[in-house]
Amino acid sequence: MLARFQHHWHSHFARLQKPGRPFLLAMSGGADSTVLAVLLQYTGIDFCVAHVNYQLRGEESNRDEAFVATFCKKHSIKCWIKRIDTQQYKEASGLSTQVAARNIRYDWFDQLRKDNDELAESWVITAHHANDAIETSAMQFFRGTGLEGLKGIVPIHSEKKIIRPLLPYFREEIEEFAFHNSIEFVKDSSNDTDDYTRNFFRNQLLPSVKKVFPRVEQNLLANLNRFSEAAILYKQAVEKHLKKLLHWKGNECHIPVLLWQKSKPLHTITWEIIAPFHFSADQIPEVVKLLSAESSSFIQSDSHRIIKNRNWMIIAPLANEAADNILIEKPGVIHFSDGKLELSLGQELLSSLQDDYPRPHETTIIEYLDAGAVKFPLLLRKWKAGDYFYPLGMTKKKKLAKFLIDLKLSKTEKEKVWILESDNKIIAVLGKRIDHRFRCLATTTQQLAITFTAG
Repeated sequence: MLARFQHHWHSHFARLQKPGRPFLLAMSGGADSTVLAVLLQYTGIDFCVAHVNYQLRGEESNRDEAFVATFCKKHSIKCWIKRIDTQQYKEASGLSTQVAARNIRYDWFDQLRKDNDELAESWVITAHHANDAIETSAMQFFRGTGLEGLKGIVPIHSEKKIIRPLLPYFREEIEEFAFHNSIEFVKDSSNDTDDYTRNFFRNQLLPSVKKVFPRVEQNLLANLNRFSEAAILYKQAVEKHLKKLLHWKGNECHIPVLLWQKSKPLHTITWEIIAPFHFSADQIPEVVKLLSAESSSFIQSDSHRIIKNRNWMIIAPLANEAADNILIEKPGVIHFSDGKLELSLGQELLSSLQDDYPRPHETTIIEYLDAGAVKFPLLLRKWKAGDYFYPLGMTKKKKLAKFLIDLKLSKTEKEKVWILESDNKIIAVLGKRIDHRFRCLATTTQQLAITFTAG
């Protein structure tokens, strides 16, 4: 195994080490990470060790910590150890035990690299092996995933600077190497229970399948390699589609409705469009339906909202300060990049300032509309070429670009002009003019007050 490991290392990972920058090995003390530490030493790799005591298994957790500390001292390896109350972190964050532990260790690895100059550009090495990759792929398959998820665990994660040199090796090979070379390690008793999803796959499902297909592990590992190669071709094809579809405007992604609808296969392309914005696979049918919905219809994820705006689909951040297209579902206060907008309904008809144009340069401007003529949701967005409206006092439409020229606004001032839209009609150019069609009349029974404060 040593010769194979050394050849594998020099073929794939040796180029990643920079002079004077040791690797950081995540070491639990189990067979996998301990054998990996020995293999790295035999190969002459410069590395340090990081160990997390999650304090989930009482004295057994402390035993693991002591084992790693003793191992590192014996082999003159620099070691960092972190103790944390994982149960408390789990309850505070609402995460599962496994996800909480994963977040804790990877956040700490990042912090170590940030706080220690010698680790600033270092890669983290983990001891994931073939069985881990197979179990991950199987869990992803049953949970529901795309081709990327079926790949399992990748050997090199460039973005997170993580490498996994044991992926070609099965657990049995690693433990056999430890036995023949008298390498001591500790055993995690929680691996023998089925409390965690991974343990169920490891201890129940895969052994049962192995009774029918004795080479199931080898076959699944071969499948992972095929999935990885297929994913490369898939990614290339998807990138060609997305290049034609996606138009970026600052933090927003704009996509022509007709081109999206004509994309084939529609559901697959839709998934590739929405996945980076934290939408789930379950939302694909809703997004496809949105393509044929009325303007201003929307669907949202935890971080973004997809808005149907005439012939365009706009994917905008939920954080208003970062968006140029903001959907307003009801009256209230909206903070955005160029100011604050407050919408409020009132039964009493107030004397309005609508006839007082042109306005002096006030910081806060209040205007009043006929609430009965306004249809929610409203769209707050920056103006664009082609926009037109009916300025108050005029019965003919006027291009907004010409309106702004007439106001003698500078280029910078024009860039800060926002409009409020209802049912595809501009109802107000904020701080400049309302639309004549939405003015208050003698028959108006309720006003919509628009209070705009420039930022």
